[in-house]
Amino acid sequence: MRMTIESDPSYPAHWEADVVLRDGGTARIRPITAEDAGRLVSFYEQVSDESKYYRFFAPYPRLSDRDVHRFTHHDYVDRVGLAATVGEEFIGTVRYDRIGPDGRPASAPADAAEVAFLVQDAHQGRGVASALLEHIGAVARERGIRRFAAEVLPANSKMIKVFTDAGYEQKRSFEDGSVHLTLDLEPTAESLAVQLAREQRAEARSVQRLLAPGSVAVVGVSRSGGGVGAAALRNLRDSGFHGHLYAVNEAVTSDLLDGVRAYRTLGAVGAPVDLAVIAVPAERVPDAVAACGEHGVQGLVVLSAGYGDSGPAGLARQRELVRQVRSYGMRLIGPNAYGVINTAREVRLNASLTPAPLPMHGRIGLFTQSGAIGIALLSALLRRGEGLSSFVSAGNRADVSGNDILQYWYEDDATDVALMYLETLGNPRKFTRLARRTAAAKPVVVAKGGRHTPAGLVVPGTRLPEETVSALLRQAGVIRVDTVTELVDVGLLLASQPLPAGPRIAILGNSESLGVLTYDACLAQGLRPLRPLDLTTAAAPEDFRTALAAALRSEDSDAVVVTAIPWVSEHALADDLAAALREAVAETPGKPVAVVHVELAELVEALSAARGPAGTAPAPTAPDTAPAPAADAPTGAADPHRIPSYPAAERAVKAVAEAVRYGQWRRATADAGQVPAYEDIDEAGAALQLSALLAGVGDGAVATLADADARELLARYGIRVVPTLPAPSPDAAVRAAGVLGYPVALKTTAPHLRHRADLGGVRLDLTNETELRRSYEELTEALGKPAELQPVIQPMVPRGVDTVVRSVIDPAAGAVLSFGLAGVPSELLGDTAHRLVPATDRDVAGLIRSLRAAPLLFGWRGSDPVDTPALEELLLRLSRLVDDHPEVIGVTLEPVVVAGEGARPLGATVRVAHPPARGDLGPRTLPSY
Repeated sequence: MRMTIESDPSYPAHWEADVVLRDGGTARIRPITAEDAGRLVSFYEQVSDESKYYRFFAPYPRLSDRDVHRFTHHDYVDRVGLAATVGEEFIGTVRYDRIGPDGRPASAPADAAEVAFLVQDAHQGRGVASALLEHIGAVARERGIRRFAAEVLPANSKMIKVFTDAGYEQKRSFEDGSVHLTLDLEPTAESLAVQLAREQRAEARSVQRLLAPGSVAVVGVSRSGGGVGAAALRNLRDSGFHGHLYAVNEAVTSDLLDGVRAYRTLGAVGAPVDLAVIAVPAERVPDAVAACGEHGVQGLVVLSAGYGDSGPAGLARQRELVRQVRSYGMRLIGPNAYGVINTAREVRLNASLTPAPLPMHGRIGLFTQSGAIGIALLSALLRRGEGLSSFVSAGNRADVSGNDILQYWYEDDATDVALMYLETLGNPRKFTRLARRTAAAKPVVVAKGGRHTPAGLVVPGTRLPEETVSALLRQAGVIRVDTVTELVDVGLLLASQPLPAGPRIAILGNSESLGVLTYDACLAQGLRPLRPLDLTTAAAPEDFRTALAAALRSEDSDAVVVTAIPWVSEHALADDLAAALREAVAETPGKPVAVVHVELAELVEALSAARGPAGTAPAPTAPDTAPAPAADAPTGAADPHRIPSYPAAERAVKAVAEAVRYGQWRRATADAGQVPAYEDIDEAGAALQLSALLAGVGDGAVATLADADARELLARYGIRVVPTLPAPSPDAAVRAAGVLGYPVALKTTAPHLRHRADLGGVRLDLTNETELRRSYEELTEALGKPAELQPVIQPMVPRGVDTVVRSVIDPAAGAVLSFGLAGVPSELLGDTAHRLVPATDRDVAGLIRSLRAAPLLFGWRGSDPVDTPALEELLLRLSRLVDDHPEVIGVTLEPVVVAGEGARPLGATVRVAHPPARGDLGPRTLPSY
């Protein structure tokens, strides 16, 4: 049942949300309406007498007509009810009723409400009540309610735990035989942490159910053995899947298809099915999904095409598919998916179109949106002797996305390195949040396509500027590469080698020319190469071993690149060289080693051939029990028998350089920094001011604040814009200068002249009335009448470096803080840096120093350095403003003059709008469709 605003104008459709529950299943949370009377009665009949007693404090076998009416009729302001549903059935409900100080029903401005839950017994323990509390809390805050009150019987320990574990500030007392709880609904660091931890566990569990099923059914297996369904079935069978396997074909006439038990319908399978692989034409997929839902299938891999990949009609079909899948509490990979692989010994799942045998077990997790790219990456890893822990090619990723896979990999002990090929980021704000947390424990390497998508192609491009995307990914610790070749190159190094402690690179080999090329490549990547050691072409494997061992022992290097060319004689074989290099690494572990080879295919095979038992990568030497390993620890199981090799110096050095930068990020983020709590910030006053300013602004409209309002708002956060007075005439200019005090500046503010000192629209250091009047006359004679120029007067400020500070709300990424130098550096050269809001003190320090023109702030060519601490404080205060108040969707401070002492904004523009009802850090929810 889907309500619409047309059927009930008061119905808050934006409260509808799909959520992942604790066990990995899904449910839909939505407002209860008058049409739900029958569902409510049916739900209540399935609740045990004990649960009814806990809810009503007395035996309450059935709901009266009056109860049903009260629980299904709401005004969505003072009385609200939400239901968690699977299919059309309720599995849990929550409601609040606004109350006054006397505990009786009330209306606004009363800011407290009584809250009560009821969850069907069969669904208790799945996290239904916790999800409902998150959503009813967000609804209450939206309606001006700040506190929840709840009465709970002492024996109802489960419900007490729901409240106490939520992380809100709370008070607890025992009165009249019941526990009285009061929750402050203002989000706290603890409540946010609890919410994010629950989201992570639930989404990781939902992916784990897809990757480690106990039974799989392939729906759409042809009897002839052709087609993708039959291929998927063979791949599952021949890869040694350890669970139960079934084939489904409505026209089957025998008990077996390709040696697998076969059934005409899924319902005929007399056993649970955890995962269904659907390979039928798109028009038959809804029937297959319905059969899966009725059978209790937990997840689907839909290989069928003809959805978002085929135009508007297909996109509409895809949206309906997601609605149908989620209505049964299932998760979906696809449609148009290539499939999933899990190489764990106890699973051996190959529910993909990759032919058997199963790829080798390894420590790399791989996610792609494109099946074609997935094939290329799998082939590249296989050729270079690397295995996988898991592989997901999600196709159109209508439901399960890269964010879900990151949640899974974060806690997956079998995955040490995450490789991702992405065409879009979907929700960049959530992606960077998850990637940052994951990257603190294991590398996340991303190759992103779709940066410049030609018109007419299905792959959508991002709305974010490319440099902004790169900056946000770097801030999150993501290793971004440009090609799928680099994705494999970097992944191989990180999966087998420890992180370098610094940028000092030792180079050794039997070719002086190749050593010089490697040296140049290191400089190009910003590394610090040592002088290459030429072993000469006569070097034997033992010479390599001796030189490599010495480089690894040296305190002057952090990583080693070995170069090798073929020998003229045949006395030294590739196996001998590989053995010599491995021996040196085993003697002195702790530094990464990469090999550059020229026409030595046998060496590549020899270096990657040494694996653990049964052709698998060795297990870690000890379980990783810490939340995040040390920044200089190996990224995975550092294996002296596995040394990555590359056919070009540039490729090897690029991989080493990315490892160096990632190691530096890990060490830097060991101290994540802080968001300072400035005591002079007037957050409440700013909220009241914004509420008043937006009173006449319609939904969806954007308003630019008047100059005085913008200055007042910024001043509440300690950002004081240099005062400006209008000067519509020479006499007005003189009066304004008298108020502000000489010396003054005379400026035009006409849009075509704003910030264009080169056009003569600014006169500085005017020390008296005579100079001011003369300058005013010159300005108007040269550029136009005062009404056109809109002149203003400002007091002079100390000379310094002109900069630009901005914050904008991007619809995809959220609030972004930007900084650059005014004029040519930012406008012509694009030298602008970005950070996500809220920014920490470490973030803004890095933001300032990341500019190519940053030396101008720190005493370039003997100039005086400027007050960067004051600039950092201004950036932090602006970050706090836009983070505290989502109504502020854009702020531009231009120019900000940073002098030897102080950072002073000379101009400010502030844009505001009504905020979205929900943000990334609102109650957990799956992406809408």
